[in-house]
Formats: sequence, structure tokens, C-alpha cells
Amino acid sequence: MDPLRQQWICIIDFGSQYTQLIARRIREIGVYCEIHSAVAYDINESDCPPSAVILSGGPQSAGQQHSLSITASIFDLGVPVLGICYGMQRMVQQLGGVVQAAPLGEFGHVRMHLQNDHPLFAHIDAHKTEYTVWMSHGDHVITLPPGFTTIAASDDTPIAGIAHEHKPLYGLQFHPEVTHTEHGSDILRNFVLHIAGCHPHWQAAGIVEDMIKTLRTRLGEDRVLLALSGGVDSAVAGQLLHRAIGKQLHCVLVDNGLLRLHEADQVIAVFDGLGVVVQRVNAQEEFMTALHGVTDPEQKRTIIGHTFIEVFERTAQQLSNVRWLAQGTIYSDVIESATGVHNAAHTIKSHHNVGGLPERMSLKLVEPLRNLFKDEVRNIGRELGMPDELLDRHPFPGPGLGVRILGQVTAQTADILRQADDIFMRVLHEAGWLAQVSQAFAVFLPVNSVGVTGDHRRYAPVIALRAVVSEDFMTASAAPVPHDVLSAAARQIVNSLPGVSRVVYDITDKPPATIEWE
Repeated sequence: MDPLRQQWICIIDFGSQYTQLIARRIREIGVYCEIHSAVAYDINESDCPPSAVILSGGPQSAGQQHSLSITASIFDLGVPVLGICYGMQRMVQQLGGVVQAAPLGEFGHVRMHLQNDHPLFAHIDAHKTEYTVWMSHGDHVITLPPGFTTIAASDDTPIAGIAHEHKPLYGLQFHPEVTHTEHGSDILRNFVLHIAGCHPHWQAAGIVEDMIKTLRTRLGEDRVLLALSGGVDSAVAGQLLHRAIGKQLHCVLVDNGLLRLHEADQVIAVFDGLGVVVQRVNAQEEFMTALHGVTDPEQKRTIIGHTFIEVFERTAQQLSNVRWLAQGTIYSDVIESATGVHNAAHTIKSHHNVGGLPERMSLKLVEPLRNLFKDEVRNIGRELGMPDELLDRHPFPGPGLGVRILGQVTAQTADILRQADDIFMRVLHEAGWLAQVSQAFAVFLPVNSVGVTGDHRRYAPVIALRAVVSEDFMTASAAPVPHDVLSAAARQIVNSLPGVSRVVYDITDKPPATIEWE
């Protein structure tokens, strides 16, 4: 049995924008969980049955003829099942209740009356029965299936929470996973710990121990080639593999001309201090040639991914007994690429280490962080004794500056962006703002604008600055960086770089935008 799945929660995904938040909340409680597609996953074929099941929301209507359904046997497993929004409606529909389109629907904050003596709402506030929750639904339940009772209601939704009288089946019309729901995390904690009986074993120390054992068993005596990108994820993957297999690990950092200023030197220095040898491969010309004339961001990601693999395979052929390619892929990479989670979901953007791998690859793939979110990766790094200056670095996309240069990528545009980005980081740091934002970076725009320096006309590209605040990087808000700080950054960038005419600041939240521009 996989040690990570001794106790785990199975989240069935119906395509909700909040499904990843459910997973994060469960892991914050200290219990391992996985997201599986409602389309492709058969819980009866699992070699390790879950301790409980959560049915996510989704964009469909439970009353539609071809709406997504779930295997009826889920309700007979004997493990607790919690349906959220569409998940509740799907449960009601399949067990004999009635779901219909609501006259108006409910969206946003709603006052909810809860039966605070019910186990799902226990340990919150015995003297309080009304809470603010987050609703987002166009259908509602009008008739309960046999054996169910109502445990929550709003003025417009009389059946907003349900529970079976004898079976561990529960449903909530509102979303406890979002921060807008008062005591939402407490409700999920009650379900996971008190109703499902799970123990909070998902902690960094235990995760590291289990991962090291699993890696040693899986890799044996084989040598592993690790792709270091300069970011936090690949760095933590490298230290974890080094702890597991020692000198069998061979780290390669490809200097592809798309890294941040001095990044290759900094990463090699950090790993040298950790006792890990890193081979530096200069492939700038190869990457620039491959990207010549390409402007589509998805095509750029694919090309960068293929070129990475080609470089690593060549490097591996120079070494003996290399059987594996290791990558720092994390859970949000997989989710955003819509790989293995919900094959009806839209691909927001492919990640070169998920969707860009060629079909033919002579190396087997190992991704030790594939099931972890970003904050979990940082916790693993701290448990491994890695320095904060590396772990607290802002996220950097696998394709590097290649997807922060809009339009065609050239060595010249990469150099301009690299210097502009470094100026922005230094200005934020000096103003005390770098630690207050979750991610900040510069973007090169292929748009020329007119500027003036002294008595001379300047007609040159534009640099956009981006800084966001986020808890989980699934949603983000534009950071309210003071005008004088932004002005200082703009002034230094334009004065230092003749190839830039002006600087703009991106104030768009995620959603509707993504954090990265491409």
C-alpha cells in the first residue's frame, strides 16, 4: 500500500473552478487527498479505498439529460460522502430526489441557517445558528430522496444542507472550501476528522520520510538525471532525490538563455553548498534557433519542453546507467494542463513539463512532487534543511522568460527583460515590498511606443510589471504596490535600458486573468 494513501480523501471532480480549493483545504487539515475525474475514474478499481469521498461542484445542471453522473456504488461503500453544490444535486438526483432550475439562483454571499447540533456543524459556535456562506448555483433541490433530512437552509433555498438518517451521506448547496464561507474550513474539518475518522498525518516530516522510502524502492541502483530550472520546485526535487539516492543523482542545469539575471550561477552555488554537484549545459543558441519566428505561447511551451528533453537525453548518453529523468512538476502544473484530472476541462495553459514531453523518450520519468501544492513544496524544502533564500524565491515558470516575452523570443529581448526584471525586484526589495507580494516579475511586450530622452525621440518596446498576492496561486489579486515604488522602478528601467520606451503596471486579478501573461 502507498504510505501516502493509508488514509486519504477522494475528490471527484465535476469541473468546478473550486475543486482545487477543496483539495487545499483538506491538506491544510493534515489529511492527504487526490482529485479524480468524474469522467474517467472508477472508485471500485482503486487498490486503496478512500476514507471518504467529496463530490465537487460543476458547471452543468443535474437535471440535464447528459449531465455527468457518478457510479451509484459510491453511495454503498460505507464511507462518508459529501456532495458540494452540483455534487449534492447529483447525489439527490441519483438517489431518487428532484432537482430543478431555480427561479433566480443564488450567487455570492448568503445568510445560512444551520442546525448547529449536527456533527457536520459541530465545534463551531453552539450559540450561533446563522452564518454567511458563498453560493453559486442555478439549480436547487425541491424534493429530498428517501431517508434524507434538511440540516441547512437560506431564505431562497429551503434545502441547502442535507444528511441521510442512517448512512454517512451529506450534501451542501454552498461552498465551504472558499474563504467567503464563514467557518467553511471548520465544516470540512468536521467531515474529514470527526465523521470520516481521519488523523492529521499529512505533515512535512512524515511526507519526506515516506517519499524517500518510495524513491529508493522505485529507483533502485539506477542513476537519475534531474532537470534544474532555477525555480523552487526543481530545487526541492533535487534535494529530496539527493537525500534518497545520493551520488546516483546527476543534476543538470540548462542555461537556455531564458533564466533570470545571474540565476544559473546562484543555483549552482546553492547546490554546491548542499553537497550536490550540478553540471551546467550551455544551450542558449539551440533554444533561440528552435524558437525563431514562433509567437504562439502554447507552441513556445511545447518547443521549449521538447528542446529540454533533447538536451537532457544527449547529456544522459554521456553518462552510464542513467535510466530516469526527474522533474519538479507540482500539482498545480498538472491541474492547469488539465492532465488526468478532468478530461472535459479547458486547458488554461500547458506546462512544458506536463504537456510538452515528446511521445518518444528514452528516459523514464520520475516526478516526486507531482502531488504537492507550492506551499507544501516549500515546507518539504524546509524539512530538508534548504535555505530560505532559495525556498522563498518567487515562482518562475518552467519555460522561463520564454513565456514572459510576448511574441517572438530573441537573445536581445531576453536580455532586455532579464535586466528589467532584476531592476523591478531590487526596487521592491529596497522598498520593503518584495516580501509582501507572492509573485512579481516583468513582461516584455512586442509593442513599440514613442518616448523622449533629452531632445531625442525613442521608439521602443514596452515593459509591463506584474505583482500579485495569493494564498494558493489558484486565485490571486493584483498587489497594491504604492505609486512611488512603481514610479521608481519605471524610471530606473527606462533610464537604464535604451531598448524600452515606457513601463505599465498590470492590475488584473486571477481570474479573469492568469498570473503569467502566457
